[in-house]
Parts: sequence; structure tokens; C-alpha cells
Amino acid sequence: MISVVLFFLFFSLLLYVLLGGADFGAGILELFSSEDNQKITKKTIYRVMGPVWEANHIWVIILIVILWIAFPLYYKVMVTSLHIPITLMLLGITLRGVAFVFRHYDAYVDESQRVYNWLFHVSSLITPIFLGMIFGGMVSGKIVLITKDIPLDFVEAYIHPWFNIFSFLVGLFFASLCTFLSAVLLIGEADEEGYPVYVRKAKIATIVVVVLGFITIAYGYVTNVEFVHGITSHSVSIGLILVSAAFLYPLWYTVKKGIRVASRIFAGIQVLLIITVALYPHYPNLLITKSGTLNLLDKVAPESVINVLGISLLVGGLLIVPGLFHLLKSFKMIKILEKQTH
Repeated sequence: MISVVLFFLFFSLLLYVLLGGADFGAGILELFSSEDNQKITKKTIYRVMGPVWEANHIWVIILIVILWIAFPLYYKVMVTSLHIPITLMLLGITLRGVAFVFRHYDAYVDESQRVYNWLFHVSSLITPIFLGMIFGGMVSGKIVLITKDIPLDFVEAYIHPWFNIFSFLVGLFFASLCTFLSAVLLIGEADEEGYPVYVRKAKIATIVVVVLGFITIAYGYVTNVEFVHGITSHSVSIGLILVSAAFLYPLWYTVKKGIRVASRIFAGIQVLLIITVALYPHYPNLLITKSGTLNLLDKVAPESVINVLGISLLVGGLLIVPGLFHLLKSFKMIKILEKQTH
């Protein structure tokens, strides 16, 4: 049953990066747009993501619950050593949701709209950056395991693990990946006015993702980050990086031609490859501290707990996943009918 739990852990991570990432990226696209393009993007976001944006964050909730129940040691270290960026991430998600709702449904259109827009843009940018910094903190090798025998230094214990150049680069990389995902998604949803805007932004975002990915790996290699050396010295990871590079051409082609389904498939493949490259060489030692690595499978919950959790995830998956696809399909049909009516 532990294999079922691990599958849902990875599956939730993948879906949150894809769906939640595209959600964040829409706000970043809007932020880095001209005033005219902001209006186009704002209109498209409400039409495409408005009905389902809350559902995109269910996957991070499932992810946290699995860690909390099945892998308490990992959960304890993460929420202790990285509680500051985690808190800032949760605050960003909350502010973003509030701003998204108020700027759309506020009965009065006045100067407060500027505040809502600003909150939405800023939180859309900083939240994925903090998400990336949390992962960077997990693998940067700067986490100090807190024990009663070691005097606690606040800065070393709670600031250095995530507030460093490598973690910041990981944060910027993830934010650029979110922007790329959103641009590719919106290509197939845009009208004639917005279509060339998202094609151009998808091309730019692809370049930014590649450049930031290279800079992050290069910096980590030069500064002897163990996580990066694990990637660059692993034959499977190198092979997957080459596969990812080879997929850039069909991705670029489908983006340029505006081929909706194919471009989304290639974008999803890129995300899957990136996550696999990051996690596969280190599994199950996915948390790197100053005193060594922590094995995800060490000190897992009792077998009885794992069995109940595994069964719950299987049953929940049978309900949630079809329900999510039904939700997306339903709103897709509504949009088609609205277009036919007009």
C-alpha cells in the first residue's frame, strides 16, 4: 500500500505544478503585459480559469495531508525549518484568491480595483517564487536538524535554508515555468485578438525557462550543491535532459502554429521530465540537510495507517479525478454554447 501512497504523492505534485502552476502563471502573464494586453488577458482568465481556479489548489492540500500522515519526519522538518516561506506562500495564495474574487465581483468599480489588481499581480508572482524557494530549501543542503542538544541559532535554522541564491534561482525558475504553462494553455482558449499575444508570450516564456534552468544548474554545480551534482552525475537524468531538449522543437512548432492539444501535451511532457529529473536521482533521499540526507521511507507511519490512507486515496481518486474532468468539460460546453448564442 505504500506504493499507492507514493503514487498519489507524485501524482498530486505533478497536477499541482500543471494546474496550479498555470493558474499562477496567468497572473504573471497579466502583470508583464501592456495595458491593452492586460485587458485581453484579464478577460480570458475570467472566462477560462474563473470557474475552476479553486479546484486547482486541491492538489497541494492532498500533497500536504499525505506528507503529514504518511511521512511525519519529512513533514516535521519541512514545517519547522521552512515555516517562514511556507507561511508566505499560504498568505500569497490567500491574498491572490481574495483579489481575484473582489476585482471580478465587486459591485463598485472604483480606485479599489487598482488595489485588487496589484494584489493579484504581486501574489501571482511571489507565491510560485516562494514555492520554488521551499523546494530549493529542501535540497540546498542548508537545513539544520533541530535537536535539544544543539543551541538554536534563528538565522541559521530558519533563514539560511531557503534565503540563499540557489533557492531564489529555483523560485524564479518555477515562476517562469508557471508562466510558460499558462501561455500554452491560453493559446487554445484565446479569441482572435488574444491568440497572437499568447503565442508570442509562450515563445518568450520557453526561452526564459530554458535560460533560468541552465543558470540554476550551472550555479548549483559551481557552488557544489549536492542536489545538482546528483543530477549531473546520474545517467538517467542526463538522458532525460537530452530528451527534454529534443522535445523543445515540437513544442516550439506546435506553439507557433497554435495547435492546442499537441502544445499542451508537449508542455505537460516537459513538466513531467523536469520533475523526474529533479526527483529520480535522489529518491528516496529527497531532503538534504547539513548533516546528510533524510530517507523519505524512514520513520513512515505504521502499516495500519498507511493501509487506511492508501484505501482512502484510491476511493477519493475515483471520486475526485472524474469529478474534476466533468467540471472542466461542463464549463467547456457552457463556453461553446455562449459563443453559439452570441
